[in-house]
Amino acid sequence: MTEYLTNYMNTVSERLDTCRNAEELEKILAEHMDKIAFMQHERIVHFLVTMMFAIILSIFIVGMLITNNMMLLLLATIIMVLLVFYIKHYYFLENTVQKMYKVYDRILKMQEEFA
Repeated sequence: MTEYLTNYMNTVSERLDTCRNAEELEKILAEHMDKIAFMQHERIVHFLVTMMFAIILSIFIVGMLITNNMMLLLLATIIMVLLVFYIKHYYFLENTVQKMYKVYDRILKMQEEFA
């Protein structure tokens, strides 16, 4: 997903740099709106998964403190490692969607210039 989004953002930027008419800009806008919708959905799903892992981690830590079971420490460590990677990916998604909003604003500004 990271590579896909990075490639898309580079491609749309290049297309906007070479865009010369309103029809082409409309196509770019329609595609960009679809991508924003997809990425917002992706972002919500990753947020929910991240929160689920955080809750599971909390349950394992509380369970470990209550029962003094060291096997729960191993499980908590595994969940924590996964949680770090989920947070990193969610951070990337959040920042990229915000960049997509800026590209959307750029497209709207270009539409005003073509009009």
